[in-house]
Amino acid sequence: MAARIDLTLDCDDAPLLAAFWKTALGYVDEPPPAPFATRAEWIAHYDPEDDGAEGDGAWLCDPDGVGPRLSLLKVPEPKTAKNRLHLDIRVPVRGGPDGRWAAIRAEAERLVEAGGRVLTEFDGHHVVMADPEGNEFCVAAG
Repeated sequence: MAARIDLTLDCDDAPLLAAFWKTALGYVDEPPPAPFATRAEWIAHYDPEDDGAEGDGAWLCDPDGVGPRLSLLKVPEPKTAKNRLHLDIRVPVRGGPDGRWAAIRAEAERLVEAGGRVLTEFDGHHVVMADPEGNEFCVAAG
């Protein structure tokens, strides 16, 4: 059996990135693991010195249970270089090359409205973007 993976993004502002990635991926806030009622309670269980401050982390999941979980964890150091690993958001498309490119561009525009920015367009193929903290990802055909 293959191993399952979770993805973790270090960040400065977990609530900001959580809002962006929920929009980008259609994910939802993951409930805390049982038997904990809140994430703060869960964090305190592992580190009693940690006050479980809101905003130090966010945990997202695919509501259909298909995609990997996404953890966003606040860290003190800033992002300093290009990602060595990035996400590709695959857009469902119909039709020929023009329809494919139109779907990719429409998704990129939707993500710009959500706080992302376009870095580079590879006309007809994919768009390289950055989330609100500069983490790179691509939008391409599914």
